[in-house]
Amino acid sequence: MDTNLPDVLAEVTRQCRRYEQALVHNDVALLDELFWNSPHTLRYGATENLYGYAAIAEFRAARAPQGLQRSLLKTVITTYGRDFATANIEFQRPGNPGIGRQSQTWVRTDQGWRVVAAHVSWLQ
Repeated sequence: MDTNLPDVLAEVTRQCRRYEQALVHNDVALLDELFWNSPHTLRYGATENLYGYAAIAEFRAARAPQGLQRSLLKTVITTYGRDFATANIEFQRPGNPGIGRQSQTWVRTDQGWRVVAAHVSWLQ
């Protein structure tokens, strides 16, 4: 299997950057767009476990728009073939000495690249 084909890596990197911008600016419509609209999609958050696209969209719609800014410390994107990728990010929020971790599994669908699984946690 080919890893990190340049064109595929560029596509996924663009999607990850779109996701980051949507996240810190609370662009709920774009965040919803970038998740696979399926009951099989899941997101384990720092304080919640969300199963299915509907639960994830409901969480995003209800979340407070404050405190979303963050600095990315390290980003590792790896593509596997032409249709599967992972993105792993270490980040830090202003005023918080803790290190956050975010992982996403991306799959190319008929609608384009979509997150099918995500996880956010904090190192103690």
